[in-house]
Amino acid sequence: MTELSYAHGTGTTALLGDTIGRNLDRAVAAFPEREALVDVPSGRRWTYAGFAADVDELARALMASGVAKGDRVGIWAVNCPEWVLVQYATARIGAVMVNINPAYRAHELEFVLKQAGISLLVASLAHRTSDYRALVDEVRAQCPGLRAVHYIGDPSWDELVATADEVTPDQLAAREAELSCDDPINIQYTSGTTGFPKGATLSHHNILNNGYFVGELVAYTEQDRVCLPVPFYHCFGMVMGNLGITSHGACIVIPGPSFEPAAVLRAVQQERCTSLYGVPTMFIAELNLPDFASYDLTSLRTGIMAGSPCPVEVMKRVVAEMHMDEVSICYGMTETSPVSTQTRRDDDLERRTGTVGRVMPHIEVKVVDPATGVTLERGMSGELCTRGYSVMLGYWDQPDRTAEAIDAGRWMHTGDLAVMREDGYVQIVGRIKDVIIRGGENVYPREIEEFLYRHPKIADVQVVGVPDEHYGEEVLACVIPADPADPPALDEVRAFCDGQLAHYKVPRLLQILDAFPMTVSGKVRKIELRENYRR
Repeated sequence: MTELSYAHGTGTTALLGDTIGRNLDRAVAAFPEREALVDVPSGRRWTYAGFAADVDELARALMASGVAKGDRVGIWAVNCPEWVLVQYATARIGAVMVNINPAYRAHELEFVLKQAGISLLVASLAHRTSDYRALVDEVRAQCPGLRAVHYIGDPSWDELVATADEVTPDQLAAREAELSCDDPINIQYTSGTTGFPKGATLSHHNILNNGYFVGELVAYTEQDRVCLPVPFYHCFGMVMGNLGITSHGACIVIPGPSFEPAAVLRAVQQERCTSLYGVPTMFIAELNLPDFASYDLTSLRTGIMAGSPCPVEVMKRVVAEMHMDEVSICYGMTETSPVSTQTRRDDDLERRTGTVGRVMPHIEVKVVDPATGVTLERGMSGELCTRGYSVMLGYWDQPDRTAEAIDAGRWMHTGDLAVMREDGYVQIVGRIKDVIIRGGENVYPREIEEFLYRHPKIADVQVVGVPDEHYGEEVLACVIPADPADPPALDEVRAFCDGQLAHYKVPRLLQILDAFPMTVSGKVRKIELRENYRR
């Protein structure tokens, strides 16, 4: 009898029933003098005892400023220690932390402040071309619910912290005693490709357990030091990163406010990091540094590559040249806290480069026919769905959008096309919305991208469909060349594909680029590529 594309993740370790604050207390009790947080740019360091003391101080300050259980506190900042303190302090008092993309401009900021009902905002002063104070001033009149703004590195931050003495430790403990692990604790806005983003609402139980089990599968202990160049505003940074780290008594290492490849490798070398996170484009940038070989990365043993499809050739270089023999690939989405599948430490290279792993403990996944919802046989392509503790509570104040994403059986529909192999490992073959339909044939960009990564003149590639009068859509390869002075020509790319890919998959168009349009979390904006190069 043919096996269906369904898998349930079993495990010997039970789910955590803690709130985030209670779980932090466990780490502090076990490892009070071990380092919890290091900020490389400023040189600041915290032991677990010191970190918890600063978290509690900020938690009491937020209570003194009138933040009640369930109130929304916005964090609009680049990676810094204060971001982490806000994350744990809001959890301590049952406030809902709202992550705001550092790249947002005034219109987007206004939408999130209103949609989430943010009453208190913590923000950076500036980042790149953004003057955050000016942007807040621009929209504040339209956001009457926003009663207080505090800027990191500004007297307003110190003024907030100084109010902590108005609330006693006993009052903080009383607030914590009111909290349930099922309370909403975090809103993360998904980067919608059309219309405004949706606020995925997540509980302590959602994100604490997901971070914990990600850490379990890469075998974190209190000895680990994890370099996090991925943005905290995204679940990769704050869940798989911060919560995965502190739930194991390990150390968070911040290499800089935003991604800069040389700063990352310096941080790994200086802090003797054992683990490094990144999206594929980050690892590509690090590997392509002219002085890459000069960095001592021998302390690394593991890490996580996620956020977008992980090219096989890049993964092989990470293992071979960065000493990350136990590197793991994770797959997920914001709405599922985020990880649903992950490769394991003892997986062979094929599984750790050719798949996104198998189902996580305590989670179910299945692959269904997108039209009928019927579970397909293994080896067939369909939509990946996931169910379990990790599925969000819903989209904030948008029950209709929630119902579109989560069906009556509590299955989250990911919108990703996947194949579950006979061994239970999952391959992501594309997005339902990304499929190129050329002359009636379905073309999956991921397959072509993986193949073109082997071309010696190609450092990075994204494949999209653009309108064509004859075929409906045509295949466009957008390429970043390995050597800008010697980019590949279209006929070279086509010759490379000839006899290796079906004729309808071979790119008919080529665009040479210096860089791809990116989200702050490191995902390539394919929709922007499609729009830029419509013929």
